[in-house]
Amino acid sequence: MRIIGRKREQDELMTRYHSSNSEFVAIYGRRRIGKTYLVNCTFKEQYAFKHTGLSPFDDGRKVTMVDQLQAFHYSLLRFGQSEETPVPKTWLEAFFRLEKLLSSKADGTKQVVFIDELPWMDTPRSKFVTAFEGFYNNWASERGDILLIICGSSSAWILKNIVNNQGGLYDRLTCQMKLSPFTLKETEEFFRSKGIEMERYDIVRAYMAFGGVPYYLGYVKSGVSIEQSVDEAIFKENAPLGGEFKRLFNTLFTNSDKYLKIVRFLAKRNYGYTREEIAKSTGISAGGGLSDYLDRLSEADFVEQYRPAMSVSKEDYYRLKDCFCVFWLRFVDGVSGLDPHFWQNNHGSNKTVSWQGIAFEQICLSHLESIRRALGISGISTVSSKMIIPSEKAGDGGQLDLVIERGDRQVNLCEMKFYSSEVSIDQKESLKLRNRKDSFKERFKVRGSVFLTLVTTFGLKYGTWSSVYQQVLTLDDLFQ
Repeated sequence: MRIIGRKREQDELMTRYHSSNSEFVAIYGRRRIGKTYLVNCTFKEQYAFKHTGLSPFDDGRKVTMVDQLQAFHYSLLRFGQSEETPVPKTWLEAFFRLEKLLSSKADGTKQVVFIDELPWMDTPRSKFVTAFEGFYNNWASERGDILLIICGSSSAWILKNIVNNQGGLYDRLTCQMKLSPFTLKETEEFFRSKGIEMERYDIVRAYMAFGGVPYYLGYVKSGVSIEQSVDEAIFKENAPLGGEFKRLFNTLFTNSDKYLKIVRFLAKRNYGYTREEIAKSTGISAGGGLSDYLDRLSEADFVEQYRPAMSVSKEDYYRLKDCFCVFWLRFVDGVSGLDPHFWQNNHGSNKTVSWQGIAFEQICLSHLESIRRALGISGISTVSSKMIIPSEKAGDGGQLDLVIERGDRQVNLCEMKFYSSEVSIDQKESLKLRNRKDSFKERFKVRGSVFLTLVTTFGLKYGTWSSVYQQVLTLDDLFQ
């Protein structure tokens, strides 16, 4: 098994493996992001014990504590427990059985215990967390030879019950890792590892639809177009990702309908909405748990909370940043009788071109460090954000794609353009950009320089008016 990226995480896991103490590691991140793959690649299935919780909705009904205990019992059998041992009736009994099993295997080396999808095992009234606390506190932590690794797609559950636990597991975690989506560079390496060579322009187009989620990117095939790969994965009859959007939220969140309502609303405007606007539209008030819903969506990398640049207001915005969700909600959600060749037939439509501009902007915002590095300001403190000016005060335009406020008192005004060729600037566009720059500087009393910056695919075509941009970044910069 070969893993792309995640080198820092692998090094950290091996450091914990070679320590002289027992270690407790929590790995979390959205569904399909590669948590299990990371652990399996690192330890190559050399486990003293491994178990995966049952998905709560796999067979159309809610999975009970009895189901979870039965599955845990089978894992104990697979790793050496006597077949005469009955199924445990409680989690306290189940973890005591695990202690006995691991004690029988002890030989002085570190024993890796991997429990995947731990949140799914915590069914209502099961007292699972209490039993799990007892297993680690009263037994594993005192031995020195246990590396306990837990994973979970429900970031909210891991953070609440493990990372921020105020009870028996308080300050017990020795390492936590949040796995984020692949960068463009990692996506390129991922494709190459599968023998897929493609231009960076096409890699970005694939990223627009699938995001940086390795499992989704695995549906891009060699020798076929991006459009064909998208149709095969999403639009054809019984497509493997045909039900992924709803499944994604059902497995991550209880009361998934509330989360879906928020996400569908956020998808209507690419720079997002304020908390007040979200509450008014969805009917979910602050007292009704809106803050918790938004926090959990942020923790799972679906939503970004931000304050517009140069803002004097303390009001934050929330925007949907997940590429796969944005794609799904724009082209698939609520559409009956999908055309199995929809993407091949519509990839050049006005709706698609408009979406590509928004998707490219989202990709740029998720690669801010690459942009800072390309601008030569990675060592300078910065505050980066989209900027929204009320329409009556906007003058030349109310939204700026990206504003970078720098510690050296300079400002970069960045514009993102997804083109299939070089960007050309005429006199009208040049005047518009200069007016935007001057208006910005005057309105916000900027004392330093304001640099107009273009982030695009293939660069800027040299001409009489092209000097309006002080800096130009291309795809190659985003891939660094």
